[in-house]
Amino acid sequence: MDSSSSKSPSAVGLIVYVTVMTTMMMSAVDVSATRLNVGDQKGWTSNVNYTLWAANHTFYLGDWLYFGYDRYQNDVLQVNETSYETCNAENPLHNYTTGAGREVVQLNVTGDYYFISSKGYCYSGTKLHVHVIDLPPRPQPDPVKSRGLRFAVGRTQVFMSMIVAVAAIWDSLILCV
Repeated sequence: MDSSSSKSPSAVGLIVYVTVMTTMMMSAVDVSATRLNVGDQKGWTSNVNYTLWAANHTFYLGDWLYFGYDRYQNDVLQVNETSYETCNAENPLHNYTTGAGREVVQLNVTGDYYFISSKGYCYSGTKLHVHVIDLPPRPQPDPVKSRGLRFAVGRTQVFMSMIVAVAAIWDSLILCV
């Protein structure tokens, strides 16, 4: 055997070990943010009841609003409550319009957000108010069950790590002989 072929299997063992450990760590990560398509299939346009649309959704801290629209007819401005009520686009808090007709806004602060279209469609209802709240706390598992489950998961992770480590060592020993 030449030296290049003897290194390859132990490198494969290391790659398998790293992959397994990374997968185990990532499985513990919680993903909570949701991308919400404003107006669902209709998008950001006139003749959509965005008040009703917002009432059918819960907006959590970290969620994303996706505004899909005809860039020649609409835009997306974030305004204060007074400008929202009067459809005043003169001093927006933020203009999310990039010209592509596909804007994504992260809801990174709890509270009220107000969005309007400044191209005349606000008066026909192309405006959105959302109230953003914190994620609810996770329900706590039963203490008796959680101890056993945590031990079982921890024991499984240690066991899997040991199997991969032994396989990598075994692979290295066989190649040295």
